[in-house]
Amino acid sequence: MTSSQTQDRPAAAPPAGEPAIWSRNFQYYFTARSAGLLGWAMLPVAVSAGLLSAGYELSTAGYAMAFLVGPFAALVLFGGVLADRFTARRMMIFADLANLTAHVLLAMLFIHGIDELWHLYGLLMVVGTANAMFQPGASSTVPLVARDVQGANGVLRVSEAFTALGGPALAGVLVGLGATGWVMVISAVAYGTSAVCLLALRLGVVPAPPAGQGMWRNLAVGWHEVRSRTWLWGVIVIWMFFAVLSWGPQLTIAAGVIVPEHGATAFGLLNCAFGAGTVAGGLLAIRYKPARPLAAGALALLAFPLYPLGIVLDWPVWLLAVAQVVVGVGITFWGVMWATSVQTQVPGEVLNRVHAYEVAGSVGMFPVGSALAGPAVGAFGTDRVLLVGVVVALLTAAALLMTGPVRTLGRAARA
Repeated sequence: MTSSQTQDRPAAAPPAGEPAIWSRNFQYYFTARSAGLLGWAMLPVAVSAGLLSAGYELSTAGYAMAFLVGPFAALVLFGGVLADRFTARRMMIFADLANLTAHVLLAMLFIHGIDELWHLYGLLMVVGTANAMFQPGASSTVPLVARDVQGANGVLRVSEAFTALGGPALAGVLVGLGATGWVMVISAVAYGTSAVCLLALRLGVVPAPPAGQGMWRNLAVGWHEVRSRTWLWGVIVIWMFFAVLSWGPQLTIAAGVIVPEHGATAFGLLNCAFGAGTVAGGLLAIRYKPARPLAAGALALLAFPLYPLGIVLDWPVWLLAVAQVVVGVGITFWGVMWATSVQTQVPGEVLNRVHAYEVAGSVGMFPVGSALAGPAVGAFGTDRVLLVGVVVALLTAAALLMTGPVRTLGRAARA
């Protein structure tokens, strides 16, 4: 069997003698994923704040974010195909090396000054493309490095919460000190660390997609795998509406209300409260393993409307913080239940493509909701848009629970 016909993952679980979560492979993967998430979390703050600090207009920072996010949204499906064809680990290492190179060049750009904006935009496109190549494998690798897939996902969510809190804070401090370039240096080191740890993984092999299939055929097979599972495409469709009408607009609208009334510090504390809830939700998901994971996750989503409802009802900041903790627990618990279900119910040879469709169809709709927030508030008012988000969130949980294949989906050890 040639290298193009093999995958970096085993057909069965990791050896039974290894720890359920903290195996040697998982330790390497945990380090790699945490390092990569830290680099990704720092970049938006560093670029936006760095440009504004250098005297560029707000529109320039907006264009920069578009060049970063656009390639990711456009190419993540192809990332899934390439991960299945050339192995997920190889694509992830390649993406890390591309990110390392791009961040070294970004460091030089910010240290020596930006002569032409297209230099910055081009490097951000490389970063967005690299992350599109990395993301599908990030999900499919988890069942290969831990016997307790749900517990491993819980641990990774806790790490994600800490990097989401610490990364932007560190980037903000360094930009404030005039050291935007050093943010890029730290990110480059993080991506280099990730590549080394991924290279150290020792995984088994299974057959890749049949040889001779073109990329479009591979995409079609992935789409067929999604369509053949009602619980899978049902959740994606429901989540698309949730992302556009509730989840996407919330952060922008909340900032527009909280910052003028209570100050930027209060808004930062509320986001920290959400991060604390995310950590708690990850820890809960490590311990609690329901027989019907998606049904339990849907019930946890009922917490989501608390925060926007509190903003409409003008709750004090401390009560909004409590709401954010509860929301963080609920949304993270759902995320772990969903990720674990996909990873253990979908066959490994198509998992990267299926995950790519899931990201493109659900998470990919978040920027749409965020972009529509401003026009919607201008047309209907802040309270009405937030209340629509509350209703849609409740309907999302209800729709998940009312969809039979979603509600009744049981636990699986692995695909």
